[in-house]
Amino acid sequence: MPVTKPTLLYLTDLYFEAKGRRYYEEDLFLTSRLREDFNLVLCHPCDSQPFEQLVDLIVFRNTGPVLQYQAYFTAFVERVAAQQLRTYNTMTGQGDQAGKGYLMELTRQGYPVIPSIEQAADLFRLPLAERYMVKPKDGSDSIGLQVVSRAELTTLDWQGQIAQPFIDFQYEVSFYYIDQQLQYALYAPDTQKRWQLAEYEPTPADAAFADQFIAWNTIAHGIQRVDACRTTQGDLLLVELEDLNPYLSLDSLSPTRREAFLHNFKQSLQATISAKRR
Repeated sequence: MPVTKPTLLYLTDLYFEAKGRRYYEEDLFLTSRLREDFNLVLCHPCDSQPFEQLVDLIVFRNTGPVLQYQAYFTAFVERVAAQQLRTYNTMTGQGDQAGKGYLMELTRQGYPVIPSIEQAADLFRLPLAERYMVKPKDGSDSIGLQVVSRAELTTLDWQGQIAQPFIDFQYEVSFYYIDQQLQYALYAPDTQKRWQLAEYEPTPADAAFADQFIAWNTIAHGIQRVDACRTTQGDLLLVELEDLNPYLSLDSLSPTRREAFLHNFKQSLQATISAKRR
């Protein structure tokens, strides 16, 4: 008898527009290849509920900022917990899944992260700088970003906001993981063009830097992206731990690396489904 392919509910917003990124192209490419091994149901995350119990795994991919459909996302996460739905990524992340609060926690714990605070009493944790960024704790894609002086920080309404200093850096670099394994790294040689990326060969020290944040997080299965900047002193600092729906920039990879990623992605999906069945 023929082997029945498992079924994925693939959540994506094919109409979401992002500066410098073609979300829809990436998901059209990924789903075209996943069809080789899986049955697929595609829909927007706001429309997922009727299908969630009918599939083997729910794959949360390029859905855009959940801030734009927060009520739907909150209800989705509640259903995942209550109904023990199997998702990919696992909805247990401590990074961007839960907002920007982890940046303050990592700052307090002494991790190599851009210093971040959420109250005036912690101003001592921020180095002196000409400018500071203030952003919503639950924001993404620079939505609601403000640039202020240190004096303005003392009178800031901190409700739901965080502050960070502007950091002089040489370039930004991202490390991409499947489960807990580093797959590839990309960097932006031009600091003014964040999404014009080239392949980057991480040193053992670079990999160790990124690994510590993957180890700190609580994702059992899924894709994570560790975004960092290389300071003018040569150090790496964490910018963001994207553990919900990181854009993968697959079009910036060589064909060999892209195929290796696809193979490992499929293997991880299969392993997640098999773990559910046991």
